[in-house]
Amino acid sequence: MGTISDAESQIMQALWGQHPLSAEDILAALPAEAGWQLGTVKTLLNRLLNKGAVQAQREGRRYLYEPLIDRAQWEGSESMGLLDRVFGGRLSPLVAHFSAQRKLSAEDAEALRRLLKEHDDER
Repeated sequence: MGTISDAESQIMQALWGQHPLSAEDILAALPAEAGWQLGTVKTLLNRLLNKGAVQAQREGRRYLYEPLIDRAQWEGSESMGLLDRVFGGRLSPLVAHFSAQRKLSAEDAEALRRLLKEHDDER
């Protein structure tokens, strides 16, 4: 399967929320302020079909679309791609970057401590 673009990922988000959906249903699920057009949604759906990310089933005069890839599968692939591409596969620069950009909440700091402790305990 090919890489899913940012625009295509918005279509996938709508489908992961509820499926099957028609192109019109997907358009209605997208943020109105983004100015999406039905033709754009259909073009992106065709790209996703060609990539094997969605399937379509004809129902009367329209098609209903369903995701073929799992959201968690896509998130894992995307996050690993970002980690490899931007941070050379290293976690500590990623965490340092995001903590410098956005204040770490007490809950996030505690969650990171627990993850590090679990990692140390597994050794």
